[in-house]
Amino acid sequence: MISKKIQLMVGAFLLIGIAAILMLAIKVADSRMGGGGDVYVLSAKFDNVGGLKVRSAVKVGGVVVGRVSAISLDDDFSPLVVMKIESKFNQFSDSSSVAILTSGLLGEQFIGLTPGFIDEDSEILTSGGMIEDTRSAMVLEDLIGQFLYGGNDD
Repeated sequence: MISKKIQLMVGAFLLIGIAAILMLAIKVADSRMGGGGDVYVLSAKFDNVGGLKVRSAVKVGGVVVGRVSAISLDDDFSPLVVMKIESKFNQFSDSSSVAILTSGLLGEQFIGLTPGFIDEDSEILTSGGMIEDTRSAMVLEDLIGQFLYGGNDD
């Protein structure tokens, strides 16, 4: 009788532990989704987005300033990337540029945002603004093909 009671207590303790771990995982995942802060939206058109995914990081100098919120095709069938940038980083000028970069040789892809110069001729991008200066993702297969077949000048 006592061993059955101990088994029930151990089982209940185990269930409570699993529930606590699940709640912690959900809490951490929700905090990483950026659901709590103020954001503004910037867009950019690319020729090729490669393996970029929704929720990929937007980084300035290695610091995450936002996330990719949507990837779709524009009216002219160009990939359009919509980024949500934290409001505290709202001083990007219209001369800023974005590039799709890769972490390491075969790592995940992210957007590298390079701030432009702020002078009397430039404007600060507001929510809904479009970044015109873009560099598309480098596709590994294309690079290998250029190396193998494009190197001869005969």
